[in-house]
Amino acid sequence: MAQKKGYEVDSWLARPDPAMGIVLLYGPDRGLVAERAKTFAVKTGLPLDDPFSVVKLDGAEVDRDEGRLLDEARTVPMFSDRRLLWVRNASGQKALADDIKALTTEPARDAVILIEAGDLKKGTGLRAIVEAAGNAIALPCYADEARDLDSVIDDELRKAGMSMTLDARQALRRNLGGDRLASRGEIEKLVLYAHGRKEIGIEDINALSGDVSGASFDDAVDAMLDGKVGDFDIAFTRHCQSGGHPFLVLSSAMRQLQAIQAMRGQMESGGRNAASVVAGARPPVFFSRRKLVEKTLERWNVDALGRALGRLQTAVLQTRKRPDLSEALARQALLGIAIESARLGQRG
Repeated sequence: MAQKKGYEVDSWLARPDPAMGIVLLYGPDRGLVAERAKTFAVKTGLPLDDPFSVVKLDGAEVDRDEGRLLDEARTVPMFSDRRLLWVRNASGQKALADDIKALTTEPARDAVILIEAGDLKKGTGLRAIVEAAGNAIALPCYADEARDLDSVIDDELRKAGMSMTLDARQALRRNLGGDRLASRGEIEKLVLYAHGRKEIGIEDINALSGDVSGASFDDAVDAMLDGKVGDFDIAFTRHCQSGGHPFLVLSSAMRQLQAIQAMRGQMESGGRNAASVVAGARPPVFFSRRKLVEKTLERWNVDALGRALGRLQTAVLQTRKRPDLSEALARQALLGIAIESARLGQRG
């Protein structure tokens, strides 16, 4: 069986087995999948910016164009001794699985196939084909544990020539772990914030965590998206009572819905699932919110999101005309969206 345990993956990537012509990276941590895929791609020694040496394909594209991957694998390279075929956003696509099965039986002589996939069930589809082959390997990518997080933190600190106090490290760990790229992004943001100093302290972590008012309106928007009407009302009230302006919640809600509308458009036009779209979002969705955003994408279609955004835009105009009623007007608009989200969730 050509597979590795989670803790064995990094050591294998450090010294890849050249006999493995097909490398499948899969798992729920799409950031870690992407990071490890790039590590393997670099190890091939091929110039990653050369389209003649590296062919990048999407899983949905391979599925639509049946036999495309096989054709690419059997094409003789013109300017190098081999090519890298890099397939992203793979999932349960049948055509892709069929092509990989054919390539395990009749390996490509001049190509290495690298596949980035989401969480694949054991014993089925693409994963089962790769694990049963002698010329392919399956590498799982799961959320970072404490030891892995320390390694990522140390890596970024070493690049910046900085250190971190123990209490700061412990506080930072609590905010990381769901997605490797998101974790690196948070650490990079912290390093940038502390630029010019040798050591990062707990005060830096607290400064980047935001104040209570900021947290309360983020909580209000998340509760609205999740359809948790009671939680929304509590968070919105707390925000307003702490001196926060209702416009901040409206503005944050609009930014969130605009981003979700764009992602939903990718789902509807490209035939991709919510998890795939969220994993590829730029800027990345912070790991703690990924499930919520995926759930919202599954509930709301583009038209419904457009109507919700229209409601918020109307509320913004109304609060400018009647600032004395801004809290009530904002609450009414946001509450209406929370109720609609709850209704769509029950329907789903």
